[in-house]
Amino acid sequence: MAPPQPSGPSPEEIRQRAVQHFLARAERAQREGFITMPAGASAYDFYLQVQQLDPGNSQATAGIQILVMDLVSRARDALRQRSFGQASSLLNTADEISPGNPLSKEVRDQLRREQQRARQDATLDGPGAQTVALPERELSARSEAMMQMLGSIAQRIREHQLRVVIVARTDAEGRWVYSQLRQAVPGYRVRGDIKLGNPPRLLLQKSP
Repeated sequence: MAPPQPSGPSPEEIRQRAVQHFLARAERAQREGFITMPAGASAYDFYLQVQQLDPGNSQATAGIQILVMDLVSRARDALRQRSFGQASSLLNTADEISPGNPLSKEVRDQLRREQQRARQDATLDGPGAQTVALPERELSARSEAMMQMLGSIAQRIREHQLRVVIVARTDAEGRWVYSQLRQAVPGYRVRGDIKLGNPPRLLLQKSP
């Protein structure tokens, strides 16, 4: 009697091997920065393959959430650098992966606010104005650090012949900022204006 032939892997074993294979490829693609591109060979595509083979796979679900978190984190970095187009593109990708996710919505709301603020700044002081944020806690305390910061900005205003719009929360706050700028460059007339607004900031532009 012939010995029994060893049987091959069962369909379930083949499926599980494929799941592990695509999970490993997804994690590798993610480490290498291939989030959604190239098509068919990105981390997102590999996680989708896993979900097709094993709907509800917890590792794939968690992996996709990590992709979204990574994209949103990069969008935040772009927003801090005022790279609005890049931030919007990253958030669009996050929304494609996970429509309506709260992380993306939070940063998109912030993006809209920053874009509106940039438009307001351009309206206040024309195109090309440079915005300098004034830390609110230091400004409220009228701290030594704030006075040094304003002194440094005043030197720049004089050196480059800039005009300034002071956006302050109160008229008194705006006058204090202006006084600090003026005191830092005795004998030089700091040209500018005070506008009420929040957050407090300086808008610097080359004088015409």
